[in-house]
Amino acid sequence: MPASSVTDADLYQLAERTGRALLGAGWRIATAESCTAGWIAKALTDVPGSSQWVECGYVTYSNGAKVRDVGVSERTLREHGAVSEATVREMAQGALRASLSELSVAVSGIAGPDGGTAAKPVGTVWFAVAARAWLQPRCEMQHFEGDRDAVRRQTVAHALQLVLAAIAAPAPAEGGASEP
Repeated sequence: MPASSVTDADLYQLAERTGRALLGAGWRIATAESCTAGWIAKALTDVPGSSQWVECGYVTYSNGAKVRDVGVSERTLREHGAVSEATVREMAQGALRASLSELSVAVSGIAGPDGGTAAKPVGTVWFAVAARAWLQPRCEMQHFEGDRDAVRRQTVAHALQLVLAAIAAPAPAEGGASEP
């Protein structure tokens, strides 16, 4: 979805579809969110009946919260940074460990307007989806355009789309990771 076109109605529709898919699979979800600060969990819980498929959400905005709440290693943060494949992988795995859910989604990114670098510009977001039945989480990076709100909206929408894809094709390829 283009940056300007991700509306509240779009997020609601995606969350509703995601909820139906989770319910159909008999799965519950946990979120581990940095740049979205709980917006994925909010979108999911905006849908009536969401207590049937939402287990919990972790807002791990600071590095300390990532370590404390979902078990990201300090070494990972030191070596790769908060916005990295290694970090979201550990966030997704930690959300599964800390919850009773079958599936988790994790996001960490740079929504702006500052904080970007040449290597990780504003709009860089890493995603991970993990499931108890998988050997490894599925991870990918996206670069989104627009202001802070637009980057965050696109992040929520993309995370929900990744969850839908994971439910539709639950057996990942060997290794479980995908390239952006």
